[in-house]
Amino acid sequence: MKKHILIGIIFVLIMASIKALGVQKIIPDEAIRLRVIANSNSKRDQEIKIKVKNHLQGSMFELLKETKGIDEARRIINNNLGVIDNQIDKLLKKENYNWGYTLNFGYNYFPAKKYKGITYDEGYYESVLVTLGEGKGENWWCILFPPLCLLEAKEADATEYKFFIKELIEKYL
Repeated sequence: MKKHILIGIIFVLIMASIKALGVQKIIPDEAIRLRVIANSNSKRDQEIKIKVKNHLQGSMFELLKETKGIDEARRIINNNLGVIDNQIDKLLKKENYNWGYTLNFGYNYFPAKKYKGITYDEGYYESVLVTLGEGKGENWWCILFPPLCLLEAKEADATEYKFFIKELIEKYL
């Protein structure tokens, strides 16, 4: 009987801990974000945003995949801004997109965002920012360095907790 009570208490404590951890930020303090803001919320502008996002996400993650630290990541990004700019320009010309764009690597403003129960504070964060046209549309962002897109990070955390719970239950059964 005591064993079942102990297991019940452990289970309740674990569930409470997981819930508390769920409201914490996933983004490390030293991170570089990648953000693409659409010209508007029209279907065409959102499609262009996704094409730019897909291209940049692939090419920039490829550039940074062997990076060991944030200083190295900054250096690689700075050294490749011209290449990144040319890639965006080429893609937009191919899509007959004539609204222009800006590319900035530095501290850029991010509004507060709630995603899967986690609130990310507004503020200025180190990021590669691509603003398409007037930049009045919906945006997309993820963590460029370390390479943690929000969904992937959330799924990785959930898997880690599942194994932890399984180990505890097996230990006490």
